[in-house]
Amino acid sequence: MPFASLAKGSVITIGAYDGLHLGHQALLSRVIEEARERGVPAVVMSFEPTPREFFSVGEPPARLMRFREKFTALRDLGIDIFLCLRFSGRMQNISAADFVRQIVVHGLNARHVVIGDDFRFARKREGDVNLLRRVGRALDFSVEDVESVVVDGTRVSSTAIRDALAVGDDARAAALLGRPYSMSGRVVPGQMLGRKLGYPTANVDLRRRQSAVMGIYAVRVRGLGEVRDGVASVGVRPTFGGGRPLLEVHLFDFDDDIYGRYIDVEFIERLRTEQKFDGPEALIAQMNIDADNARSALRRVAA
Repeated sequence: MPFASLAKGSVITIGAYDGLHLGHQALLSRVIEEARERGVPAVVMSFEPTPREFFSVGEPPARLMRFREKFTALRDLGIDIFLCLRFSGRMQNISAADFVRQIVVHGLNARHVVIGDDFRFARKREGDVNLLRRVGRALDFSVEDVESVVVDGTRVSSTAIRDALAVGDDARAAALLGRPYSMSGRVVPGQMLGRKLGYPTANVDLRRRQSAVMGIYAVRVRGLGEVRDGVASVGVRPTFGGGRPLLEVHLFDFDDDIYGRYIDVEFIERLRTEQKFDGPEALIAQMNIDADNARSALRRVAA
């Protein structure tokens, strides 16, 4: 939808929206509902890099979603405009009042703003729902804050999901996300190590500074017609000298050429952490066990 459509106004929300979990979905549902009632675009404003990444010392928190994954998911949910601003020193130092006037009102012509109950923004996190409401009364836009979603006593957040994934609690992460955690990417040529070991793999470049998941997983793969079961490794392949993290997926009962295809890999259950083996024979023996365990895990989920 072109930005010219903002002439009649917009309904917007602001945030990192990493993961698009149940809390995010509640916010976005209100944005889309309100936008449709008003006949204006539904807008998500976000930042690259995320503020947390910008301020991070050393390694930033693992992203749950790449930019492309987020863009696609927002579009599929019904968001009309995804505005991603560059987060820089200038953005870091903008006052909350100037941020609202320059970007929210003059840039996006916001008539209604939907935010989470813990939302903070602008210089030194000085902006909050109370400031938004004060400025809104002066500049003629309304503000709605949406309560956090709680699942089994836990407030749903990207941090809680990262924590669950880090300890291999994929079921917990799925409960907070409302779906299994997944990563998407294009299948790229590899070194053919899996094929030589009897387990050909679809290799996906993570394109992440840090992965939220590491280890061996039972997975389901979408994007190849019917949903496919498999076993996947996310790691550096220490038995063969290591390297940058790579997602390798072995699809059961499948041997088609899928180079260049874009696939979505759902992480159903972590089977074990990555480890170094003494040689190919020991690795193959473990891969046989992993494949059996993955099939069993996927049958349990389907039952």
